[in-house]
Amino acid sequence: MITIKKTNEIPANNIVVIASNLEEAINYDIFSDKEKEILKEEVKENKIISLTTPRNIKEVYFVSNDAKHYKVIEKVRRAAVKIYKSTQSQKQDTITLVANNEEYVNAFVEGFLLYDYKFLKYFTKNLDEKKTSFDNLFIYVTESEFDISRTLNVVEGVYNARDLINEPSVVLTATELANRIKKLGSEAGFEVEVFEKSKIEALQMGGLLAVNRGSIEPPTFTVMEWKPENAQNDKPFVLVGKGVVFDSGGLNIKPGNYMEGMKADMSGAAAVVGTIYSVAKNRLPLWIVGLVPATDNRPGQKAYAPDDVIRMYDGSTVEILNTDAEGRMILADALAYAKKYNPQLVIDLATLTGAAARAIGHYGIVAMHNDDSDNHFEILKKAGEDSYERIVEFPFWEEYDELIESNIADIKNLGGVEGGAITAGKFLEHFTDYPYIHLDIAGPAFLDKEFYYMKNGGTGVGIRLLSNFFEKVK
Repeated sequence: MITIKKTNEIPANNIVVIASNLEEAINYDIFSDKEKEILKEEVKENKIISLTTPRNIKEVYFVSNDAKHYKVIEKVRRAAVKIYKSTQSQKQDTITLVANNEEYVNAFVEGFLLYDYKFLKYFTKNLDEKKTSFDNLFIYVTESEFDISRTLNVVEGVYNARDLINEPSVVLTATELANRIKKLGSEAGFEVEVFEKSKIEALQMGGLLAVNRGSIEPPTFTVMEWKPENAQNDKPFVLVGKGVVFDSGGLNIKPGNYMEGMKADMSGAAAVVGTIYSVAKNRLPLWIVGLVPATDNRPGQKAYAPDDVIRMYDGSTVEILNTDAEGRMILADALAYAKKYNPQLVIDLATLTGAAARAIGHYGIVAMHNDDSDNHFEILKKAGEDSYERIVEFPFWEEYDELIESNIADIKNLGGVEGGAITAGKFLEHFTDYPYIHLDIAGPAFLDKEFYYMKNGGTGVGIRLLSNFFEKVK
């Protein structure tokens, strides 16, 4: 990650200015008369005016006056990406950001750093060319001290999640995922306990064990806990993340290129890890628990099969119609296990359904919920706007329960061709008895090509959303 430093001096070269208007920009007295004339002629909201010359980067971005403030902040993040790209050709390793608004500074830093992320672990040639061109980003500090520590900790959480998602499954087994969570817990200061296969069997987590039956690698169930002495909540918030480290579809094997990118089927788990890491680093006064059931889904000799009936952790029975609907099976055990905490709210994150991705693409997160007595869902929606990880509410009507009724078991693990994202959520709701929000991140979790600061590959979506949420509910 680029080193961020504060300075009380504006250098003559390599600067980026963010300003609300022309007067604010030229008051910094860092422009020549000729440059001021150019700014006067070209000033326009949402426009980056480049005064760059060889060996001297000088970019000015005039912030819009959009009625919706969260859109203004997002445009600053996106402007950071454009400025990052435009300055690459100059081969400069240091840039100074000049602005007098803390929100703009944090948004710029966030967009700049998120775009700077690279996963270079497996390159063996031309590595220096692939590395970042920037070593330092200086922040010009006026009389007011800008606090960017929260943003840096959240971005670090996103980086950690992206690293986990981008790691191939030949390396990131369920056991290795648990080991890396332990390491991150030590770094950030949250507790980690890992259940091995023997304990998972003793707990009779039938869903997790069923999905794991086709694999030669054992499953894990990882419990994370951040509970500072000054925690303001008597009942914890519980986060549950889908940890399918690779999904072949099982015996209902995925056709064609549908298996490509399935190392990212643990993006929900990565989001939970990254969120708790960020929350712990920022020392938020909240009690938060994270649960990650993890396995791969393979068509091995003992793989679970369509028509099987599986007894779950809570005693419920599930008829298997499709082994590629495996994420809900392992999440169900985790959601039932969450009851032991008497939680204030449970939120799960999962790359659960293609239906969610087809419905809204990679532009947002599909969400469902069963209770909003504490206004948590509305707070989460606002957090989604502020982080620009927006959520779209799907209905959670009781009529959808009929679509997962089984003839031989309590429920079946597939609803049908209609309302697939919703029936998947309804399946999960069956295992809850507490306020519950379901987030299907199948669309934005893993991208084939970059979208502003969302790099291709694992995006770490959900971390900025939930970190913002916990800032608002504390």
